[in-house]
Amino acid sequence: MLTESEQLFARARAAEFWQKAKPGHVNSPGNPDLHVFSSAERWHAFAVNGSQLFDVSEALAHRLVTADPAEQLQLMHQFGLDLQPQIAEREYQDAQTLPRLHALSLAIAQKCNLACTYCYAEQGSFGERPQNMSLSTAMSAVDLLLQQAQASGKANLAFLGGEPLANRADLRACTEYAAARAHALGVALSFSITSNGTLMTADDADFFERFAFAVTISLDGSKQEHDQLRPLKSKSGGDLRGSFERIVERIKPLFALQRRMQVTARVTVTPHNQQLPEVLEEFIAMGFHSVGFSPMLRSPTGRDELHADQLQALLGQMIACGERTEAMMVAGKRYPFANLLNALKEIGKGTHRPYPCGAGAGYMAVSASGDLSACHRFVGDPIGNMGSLTAGIDIATQQRWMQQRHVHTQSPCTQCWARYLCGGGCHHEVIARGRTACDYIRGWLQYCLEAYLRLSERGATS
Repeated sequence: MLTESEQLFARARAAEFWQKAKPGHVNSPGNPDLHVFSSAERWHAFAVNGSQLFDVSEALAHRLVTADPAEQLQLMHQFGLDLQPQIAEREYQDAQTLPRLHALSLAIAQKCNLACTYCYAEQGSFGERPQNMSLSTAMSAVDLLLQQAQASGKANLAFLGGEPLANRADLRACTEYAAARAHALGVALSFSITSNGTLMTADDADFFERFAFAVTISLDGSKQEHDQLRPLKSKSGGDLRGSFERIVERIKPLFALQRRMQVTARVTVTPHNQQLPEVLEEFIAMGFHSVGFSPMLRSPTGRDELHADQLQALLGQMIACGERTEAMMVAGKRYPFANLLNALKEIGKGTHRPYPCGAGAGYMAVSASGDLSACHRFVGDPIGNMGSLTAGIDIATQQRWMQQRHVHTQSPCTQCWARYLCGGGCHHEVIARGRTACDYIRGWLQYCLEAYLRLSERGATS
């Protein structure tokens, strides 16, 4: 638990970055193509197009933030800050340019033994009767993925639910079939699974290690907080029981075998579990290869969603985790806080993208009945329907999705300096609830930019 003074400091840091990253702040020019900011008494310019960072003099920084839009454009051109456009105004004008599938997730079991308070899948069944995907459906999905992925030579097959281990036999048979088919076709196929961990066995750990799975365990904090959010379903209609101790015991074999596979903790953050630095320390000590936090922005009932004041508090906790990670990196020690490490990697690559993820493009999901969706969150939701295994991908719908979800068509994204790092926000969350987390996202990205600069100066970004 953070001390009272540490909590006050976290809130102060959150308020600092919350304001600093806002469009129109004193450190931000009115031009949405350039973000100027100071860090450690130095000035920097982030060229939005191409996601490039530049050091600038204090004099130039002040000229940029006080100039009118026309003069800003002139200054950007004069000092080489106006890069050639990296993102096309409109993409996928015809079906031939649509991306081919390279990742597919299977709702191998649309059922779950937990009663999570916020579950986007409505406690695993997606609002339908609980059911397993048949092996024939799973194999058909694999055939579609590998046929599409032959062009690139790489693919990923993910198992989700519900709780995927509720259909263990078909999950394993599908994995073995997919591995053999991929080998025959010359496709490098990787596997992943997201599980609540309650059904995990030592034999499962052996299987996941053999096929080099990326294993994600949903674990929402220490025992008290996790048990409140993710209880076991009651078979008798009585009181719900906590699942934390059962999960911790069941996943131990994963850590013992973690060589080819990697085991990640995914923490969904709600108003009830915001002690992030303590959770990060606890889970790293358990043996997780990485730990990541994801804010709850949309639940089917509205329960446990984060609002502006809670998101600002979350930002302070995230920055506290980030600063701890920075200190460890400077000391040459591994500290696997996934949110920061992934952001540093993307900033270093100059990542710029018009979408938040591959949903509806190179990535789709398959329901237990064989319907295709834009992603695992849209299973059972007609808004994200993309066809079926029998009829194939609905190309017209996919093309329309790609055009309508492009960040250039989203408001207020077109005026935001973070748009090509963010991509416009999770489609599922934005369509259902709007953009409620923009200030949080910009605040976190602002911190990550400054962390990248600090670590680069000390040679500690890799």
